[in-house]
Amino acid sequence: MSEKRQGAVKQITSHSNPLVKEIKGLVAQRKHRSQSGLFVAEGLKLATDALEAGWDVRYLAIGPEARDNPVAQKAAAAAKARGALILEVSTAVMSAMTRKDNPQMVVGVYEQQILGAKDIDPRGASVWVALDRVRDPGNLGTIIRTVDAVGGAGVMLVGDCTDPFAVEAVRATMGSLFHVPLAKMGKEEFKALAGKWPGTVAATHLKGSVDYRVPEWQDPVLLVMGNEQKGLEDDMADACKTLIRIPQVGQADSLNLAVATGIALYEIRRNHLEL
Repeated sequence: MSEKRQGAVKQITSHSNPLVKEIKGLVAQRKHRSQSGLFVAEGLKLATDALEAGWDVRYLAIGPEARDNPVAQKAAAAAKARGALILEVSTAVMSAMTRKDNPQMVVGVYEQQILGAKDIDPRGASVWVALDRVRDPGNLGTIIRTVDAVGGAGVMLVGDCTDPFAVEAVRATMGSLFHVPLAKMGKEEFKALAGKWPGTVAATHLKGSVDYRVPEWQDPVLLVMGNEQKGLEDDMADACKTLIRIPQVGQADSLNLAVATGIALYEIRRNHLEL
């Protein structure tokens, strides 16, 4: 958690205001998000979810529509009480910050939360999902949302993955980002973690010979999914105890990554674990 800040309210009318430029940079540039440790989440629902989950909010920008909305005003008061700077902006300024012609009434800037491999304790966990080089922010956001829906423990990002704090990924989580722990690690860190994992370590793979409905899933489960185009690398697959497949009967040569992950997660939930 950051140091306690004094909350305040600031009116902004100019597109050239430094805070507007900072938020625009967070929306547009992964480098800026990485260097600052901040990210942007758009919408009143996500602002409410973040506050309820106890995430640190740096700025909360509210447009004209939010000033007569009791839920938005409650969120702004809660954020201010926690030390956030409340930015009262025009619709034009909000559009400039978010690159949208029809922006949300509330936009928040939050401090990132990310774990490392050493922070993961599988004891007492239900299921973690590990993603190898996931590249599509929509897929990543949807997987985070699905992990939340099944009561999963978290999501590991292995190797060169898309930014989970990109606006597109955050939007696709529908607020689940604030409830699902995320961890980043390199391939070797993951393989070391998988090697000592106390439960089932299973991966979807082209060489998978086990139907996904067959394994005797042992809690905690580590479900490993590969890159959208190239699948799971062979050395990553070698680190997994079981290689599974999801049968297909039509002409499609593959399933969307988020769909395949959801199918596997709900099979784990339905048949093997009390999540």
